[in-house]
Amino acid sequence: MRPHVLAVDQGTSSTKALLLDDGGNVVARASVPLAQTHPGPGLVEQDALALLGSVRSAVAECMKDRDPRAVVGVALSTQRESALLWEAATGRPVAPLVSWQDQRGGERAARLEQAGAGADIRRRTGLPLDPMFSALKMAALLDTHDPSRALTRKGALRLGTVDAYLLHTLTGETVTEIGNASRTQLVDLVRGDWDEELLELFDIPGAALSRIVDSHGPFGKLRGLEPLVDGTPVLAVLADSHAALFAHAGWRPGIVKVTYGTGSSVMTVAEAPQPAGEVCSTIAWSMGSRTYAREANIRSTGRTLTWLGELLGVPAEEIIELASEADAGGVTLVPAFGGLGAPWWDAHAVPLIAGFELGTGRSQLARAALESVALQVGDVLAALPPVLQVVADGGLSRSDSLMQAQADVADVAVARTLHHDLSAAGAAHLAGLQVGLWTIRDLEKRADHDLRIFRSDWDDARRSGIVTRWHRSLASARDLGSREELHPS
Repeated sequence: MRPHVLAVDQGTSSTKALLLDDGGNVVARASVPLAQTHPGPGLVEQDALALLGSVRSAVAECMKDRDPRAVVGVALSTQRESALLWEAATGRPVAPLVSWQDQRGGERAARLEQAGAGADIRRRTGLPLDPMFSALKMAALLDTHDPSRALTRKGALRLGTVDAYLLHTLTGETVTEIGNASRTQLVDLVRGDWDEELLELFDIPGAALSRIVDSHGPFGKLRGLEPLVDGTPVLAVLADSHAALFAHAGWRPGIVKVTYGTGSSVMTVAEAPQPAGEVCSTIAWSMGSRTYAREANIRSTGRTLTWLGELLGVPAEEIIELASEADAGGVTLVPAFGGLGAPWWDAHAVPLIAGFELGTGRSQLARAALESVALQVGDVLAALPPVLQVVADGGLSRSDSLMQAQADVADVAVARTLHHDLSAAGAAHLAGLQVGLWTIRDLEKRADHDLRIFRSDWDDARRSGIVTRWHRSLASARDLGSREELHPS
């Protein structure tokens, strides 16, 4: 019986499962959609039990008509900064998952910034003080469900990211993977462990958090995840963006991974933490020694296209199709829904559409939305060290128009793999390393196979004109936001 690895990618909009054989070939796959709710302005939640159910359903569907005894181990790739609160004894969620997109920590962030804590938080964690990261969401959950912190101090309630919740629920272990933990804004990057001063600053009892372990564990053994055999080990856990970087063999210098999803992650490895500057510093993974990365998070990329589709009453796929047929006609769309992420980190920026006129139609708006994705990524690439190649993944990377626009606006070679589901594959690759199914060199060869390369067709004048117009619109969106902050209605 040939050994197989089962990878589960628990993402924002779906949970996917991939079954890989000992040659790294995907022999089965499944996907289960997952909904979001928006109970108020800036609030984004998901049903934690539905999330767990999606994992069970994806695994069951992927393993249909397959012998579970062939699975030598499981790998997890998970959405990152989203936060959950659950009962330690039962695993029952106390509240909905608070999504990484949720902005409910904004007021606390402002108070901490006004108190002068922002610079120290950035120095310790590599992350700017922003509601995207988990600590502010965790504090908000406790303010509502354990305001005295009594239950969390005695360990009756547990706090964590999605990996910690799934591991506790599926194995009984109270552990969390170091790359996911580094996104909470509660981990000291140099020590790779929870920071007591940060816990006190955010008012989060350490007793509620899980023990941090390396990306290859130990994570414990599964129980009750049918049809898998009880005792099947969890061999690897990675945060989804980190897993995609791993699938690209992104440990090689000069490679920058861009995941084009609901939002976008731009990531490249670094030799050491670099907490200053426009781009975040984070822990990519750890296998005995830590690998650091520089990363930028863009809040709205794919979500911009689905928003425009909802506005115009058409599917997002049609928006992409319209965008491929048109020029933006001078229209610029700044998708500052909930503010701007990297490299601006401006929570007050507002969405803006500029340059439209009576002749502007759906195609021009669609093109402006598509270009906003490439332009945001281009701003991040400009803040990184010299880029040899962009490697692209995520659902939006299937758009030839977007990949060409990215090459054009950033003047960089963009390589798109013909394989998808890279987050699941990256976690599986790490798991397979643990049991000797393949080597690092095997993974590098696999990453360089079946690539399509996009190169810029634009001259410098055209590129400069579009980027300059984009930056003017960005400045207007930020200026309008700062005025609204100073003079709220």
